[in-house]
Amino acid sequence: MAETAEQTQQDGLLEPPEAVPTLTVAELEADPHGVFRAWRSRLPFVGHEIAGFVVLRARDVDLLMRDPRAQATETLHPRTRGILEGTLFDIFAHGMLTANGPVHRRRRSPFTRTFAARMIEGLRPGIRAAAEGLVRDWLPDGEVDLVARYAALIPARIIAGILGLPQDDVPRFTRLAYEVSRVLSFTFGPEDIPDLEAAAVALQDYVLGILEVRRAAPTDDFLSRFLAEAEATGELNPQEVVIQLVQMIIGGTDTTRVAGAMQVALLLQHPEQWAAVRGDPGLIPAAVAESLRYEPSVGSAARVAREDIVLDGHVVPAGSLLMLSTLSALRDEAAYARPDAFDIRRADLPRLHPIFGGGAHRCIGEALARVELEEGLGALTRLAPRLRLAGAMPVIRGHAGIRRIDALRVAA
Repeated sequence: MAETAEQTQQDGLLEPPEAVPTLTVAELEADPHGVFRAWRSRLPFVGHEIAGFVVLRARDVDLLMRDPRAQATETLHPRTRGILEGTLFDIFAHGMLTANGPVHRRRRSPFTRTFAARMIEGLRPGIRAAAEGLVRDWLPDGEVDLVARYAALIPARIIAGILGLPQDDVPRFTRLAYEVSRVLSFTFGPEDIPDLEAAAVALQDYVLGILEVRRAAPTDDFLSRFLAEAEATGELNPQEVVIQLVQMIIGGTDTTRVAGAMQVALLLQHPEQWAAVRGDPGLIPAAVAESLRYEPSVGSAARVAREDIVLDGHVVPAGSLLMLSTLSALRDEAAYARPDAFDIRRADLPRLHPIFGGGAHRCIGEALARVELEEGLGALTRLAPRLRLAGAMPVIRGHAGIRRIDALRVAA
């Protein structure tokens, strides 16, 4: 492939990466949708001052999610940020999310049955009851921050229940997870690394403590079974056991928190669509899917080019860090009609939602996230049908990795 690209480039048919502009974090953070819209029709990718190249178009993002030439980054991401050791580094070095091939399959396999769609569907009644209980808790207050009082609590309490974590620990591990997840973005500076490392150490120590309790007194829960199987088979070493659970806590709390708040904000911003969902619960899955498209909670997936990759006459050099931008792809004019319009009745979303990635690394928590988002929205339409925005739309920040959201003030 590299020889073919080199020969074609000599023939003048391919553009070298020097012809591609490099964008700054500041301009991407200021207006990611606008910046991506401006470049998407002109180039298949743009340079990024930290992350190599940002792939912009839906068809290319979809291809590279599944293309063996674009592999998981392993430890390339932290190394580009000057993180060469410590717990932050270990999260990348020993976790399933950044691993490839047999190592990835070995680290992921203990979770596949627990998070299978059929198993998760069995949890739906319990998730519905939990969501309704949360609504009833804050409904008498009239006006609340829906992020803190609802959207953040649903995924945290559910992942705690699945993994067997004490519900009283939810505030502690969610705070740490939200802090550690910043390392997946490109919006932190060298001065932030000590705080991120401290949060990662604290979250790892929390998991170690929970595992010690289960090792001493096993119960009938996921953690006890996972620990027993890991120690019996020897397929995961002790460090891998801890890091997989750290990653599951981060993935099981932060992304759904953002998505749960944003879908409510978008519907309330479009009262006719809120009314439609309120009147027809059958529209809830479509509303969830459109919200995930319009303002995805995950802005990108990271990959590394294992060889030269040609996209529309431009070459991504081997060894480059790639940011597969779901944020850009989900607003691509070539893939969606009126992509900048929020429309829960749109018919052009693919059956497999791009927000959950593709290939071997498609999100293991997809089924759980969908059920949490659907039941969270359903509980609001049933118990708080007159819900309205009590302030400005929440600000969602971030052009890559897990995005961040501020308060969502609503009144019932």
